[in-house]
Amino acid sequence: MNAQSRSIVSGDPHGAPRGCSAQKLRQLSRRVSQHFDSIVATAGLKTTQYSLLSQILALGPIRPGDLAHAMEMDASTLTRNLQPLVAQAWVAVGPGSDGRSRLISITALGREKRVQSQREWKRAQLAFNARVGEDLVGRLHALIDECLGRMHEDAQTPDPTSLHGARRGPGNSG
Repeated sequence: MNAQSRSIVSGDPHGAPRGCSAQKLRQLSRRVSQHFDSIVATAGLKTTQYSLLSQILALGPIRPGDLAHAMEMDASTLTRNLQPLVAQAWVAVGPGSDGRSRLISITALGREKRVQSQREWKRAQLAFNARVGEDLVGRLHALIDECLGRMHEDAQTPDPTSLHGARRGPGNSG
């Protein structure tokens, strides 16, 4: 890690952001996913599948829209990611409280698979902590939580730089 990276990580207020935040986050996400996938795969799952099983176990039975919201993903991505879990009978999609709604739940096979893969996920997490450093991982988690909180706040208020949020008035015909 170079000196500039260290100063930014340590919270130096003079470390102005450089580059595209979305690209930086995707780079990190890909590397972290590769690390976790390489270890969790020994249990026969991808990390995304392990995460889904864990969330369904914790929150289920749950409506697909609620699960997608809880996992910060869109409904089509959730549907695509659920398909292999349903095909393996680790997850069931059944009727909800009315004729139009559905509920997702984990099956007994899914619980078994999650227990098996949890050992590998834990091994991946401990290896990640050792490689990056527990202190930095803790700060990373806190920073991600803070950013997600701010992004949710922003979703509630119109963007003042957006034309959609601009008020029309004298001198502002939109």
